[in-house]
Amino acid sequence: MDRSHADTPRSTSDDVAMAPDASTTAENGNTRNAATEILSYLDDRCRVHKDTIDICKSILQRKPLECISVQRNDLSNPIHDVDLVITVGGDGTLLRASHFLNSSIPVLGVNSDPTCPHEVDELTDEFDARRSTGYLCAATAANFEQILDATLDGSTQPSELSRISVKLNGLQLPTYALNDILVSHPCPASVSRFSFRKRSNTGESSHLINCRSSGLRVATSAGSTAAMLSAGGFVMPISSHELQYMIREPISPRDADKPLLHGFVKQDQHMLVVWYNEEGARASALAARPRAHADVPGAWLGPCVVAPATP
Repeated sequence: MDRSHADTPRSTSDDVAMAPDASTTAENGNTRNAATEILSYLDDRCRVHKDTIDICKSILQRKPLECISVQRNDLSNPIHDVDLVITVGGDGTLLRASHFLNSSIPVLGVNSDPTCPHEVDELTDEFDARRSTGYLCAATAANFEQILDATLDGSTQPSELSRISVKLNGLQLPTYALNDILVSHPCPASVSRFSFRKRSNTGESSHLINCRSSGLRVATSAGSTAAMLSAGGFVMPISSHELQYMIREPISPRDADKPLLHGFVKQDQHMLVVWYNEEGARASALAARPRAHADVPGAWLGPCVVAPATP
């Protein structure tokens, strides 16, 4: 080494420019370690999910059953001529399947990766370790065979849940919502303009309510534990056939309207909704498609009607 260069003293500014900041280096290292840990955790979740699928397939192969395996994203047509649908994943997988089923086919949900409360507590300062909620799932990998046998021999009977049927401008949409529907402008920050009134089958009705808001959400009893609850709604009895609705973020509502901005549509009632945004009306055709799970009421958009319907 040329000592004339190596021993040449550097200025203070050179030292600052060339020497790494110890705190920054430590922070970057911690960030990389955290990212690596999270990615490893997600890989484990994927592995556990695939293992659960393999376990369920193995159990089904031992039974005197004819089974067909279908990937969630490959579902596109109504499901017919089966006695039971088994979903392996979480609530989203079950809800996806429910869109293609009529009320005569039961669904058995298997939560492939349930949340472990102790793990969530241990990792809460590092990242969110919650897994699948599985609110609608009756089984896990550990008890799937037991639940399946009880279902097949009739000792366990399926529960009936309400769903939402949707009509847009008088046309019935082909799928049913098991959780809720959201009617809104395609841009979340844009104002949705519409009016609605509740009307009973005997002709009695509330006054007309004109709304400027972020949209209209309607949920079933099962859906009342999802987005509706997060928005301040109420948890409904799972056996309820009523609908719960909520106007999202209403803008300067009249005092007389406030009691009706959040409420219920009973079995002998329906809700007439008229949409005023041209762009929002087109968007409502998309937003009104079932987002989750339900089974009784019917909704119209355009004019549209939300009402308890027959399964």
